[in-house]
Amino acid sequence: MESTFETMLRSAIDVARAINARALVILKDLRPKEIPPVDITLVVVGSVFDIEDEHVKRVSIPHNLDLNNVLNLISAFLMEHELLDEGDSFVYATDDLIGIKSVKKGISAMRGFFAQNQNVMQRLLEITIELSVEGREGAHVGTVFVIGDTRNVLKHSHQMIPNPFKGHKISVLDRNSKEIIKEFAQLDGAFVVSSTGRILTAGRYIEVDPKAIDLMLPPGLGSRHIAAAGITKLTKAISISLSESGTIRIFKNGLMLLEYNPRIRY
Repeated sequence: MESTFETMLRSAIDVARAINARALVILKDLRPKEIPPVDITLVVVGSVFDIEDEHVKRVSIPHNLDLNNVLNLISAFLMEHELLDEGDSFVYATDDLIGIKSVKKGISAMRGFFAQNQNVMQRLLEITIELSVEGREGAHVGTVFVIGDTRNVLKHSHQMIPNPFKGHKISVLDRNSKEIIKEFAQLDGAFVVSSTGRILTAGRYIEVDPKAIDLMLPPGLGSRHIAAAGITKLTKAISISLSESGTIRIFKNGLMLLEYNPRIRY
C-alpha cells in the first residue's frame, strides 16, 4: 500500500510536469532506493548518500529554519549550480505539503553562498539557532561568525583579547566543539572560521567603515550586523550574525541573504 508521502511525491512529480518546472525539491531524508525516477533535476534536502546520477543533487540546510528561508536558500543553490535562472520555478514537497516556488529577483545576490563548505555553514547555523533559543547561562547572546577568505578577513580586523584558539586545531565539524563555541560566543567580537571549518580566532574586532563601502542594508541594524555585512563586502567571506534579540542574519557581498528569529513563530 502506498504511503502518504509516496502519494505526495507522485502528486508533486505530476505538478512539476504540468507546469514544466525545471526542478523538484524534496524536503525529507530519503534513502537512495526511495528516489523516484524523474527527468528533471531532483534536489534532496538533508539526505546524506552517494549516488551516481547527474539529475540528483543534495543540499544541507538546517531543518529548523522556517520554510520561506529554506526555499530561498534552495533557490540560491539552484542558481549557483546554473540549474535555474531568475523567474524560473521549482516544485517542492514535504510530508504534508506541495508547493511551487518562483526564483525572485535579488536571489542572484546569494551566488557564492554554497561555494563554502555546506557542512560548515549548516553546522554554524545550527549552533547559532541553538544560541538564539537557549542563550548562555540564562543570558541572551550576540555574536558573529565570519567564514572563508580568512587571510583577507584577518587583514580587516584585529584581536580584542588574547586569541583563545591560538595553537589549537578546533573544527566546527567536531561535535565536541559545540560547547566550546557557545562558551566563547559570550565574548565581544567575532569568530573567524576557515572554509574547512577550523576556528582561527574569536574575540576579533572587524574594521569596517560603512560609509566608505556604501552598504545597502535595512535601517535599524546595529554595529554588530553592520560589521558582519561590511566584512563580506570587503572580502569573499560569508558571515552569520546573531543579535541579543535572537535574530539571525546571513550576509554575502555586503547584502543580507537571510533573516530569521527562531524565537518567533512565523
